[in-house]
Amino acid sequence: MTIRLDHTIVPSRNKNASARFFAEVMGLTVTPGRGYFAQVRVNENLTFDFADEDGPIPGQHYAFHVSDQEFDAILARIKVRGQDYGSEPHDPRNGRLNRRRGGRGFYFEDPSGHLLELMTVPETGS
Repeated sequence: MTIRLDHTIVPSRNKNASARFFAEVMGLTVTPGRGYFAQVRVNENLTFDFADEDGPIPGQHYAFHVSDQEFDAILARIKVRGQDYGSEPHDPRNGRLNRRRGGRGFYFEDPSGHLLELMTVPETGS
């Protein structure tokens, strides 16, 4: 059996706002709620389940391999929103792209301070 990540809980200050932000930027949709989570289907095997947290939220890093066309569409949506983005994880607001592994990539933060990374060439090599 292949082990697959099925879902992950994404702690947020406002689960609905965070799920909407993520879905809008990534070109996805928020799944109508089943109660506790605001769920966004990332692909056929993975959902991001946004949950409200009252206390401090430690920032997480979520990295996504996307096609060149998806990259261009997501970057365009980021720019239309006036969202900061950058080429480095320690500088996600410098307005530049990186060119790692022969592809393109960038970082940006979600409303709860999680660092999202997009790349056109996967770091894992698959």
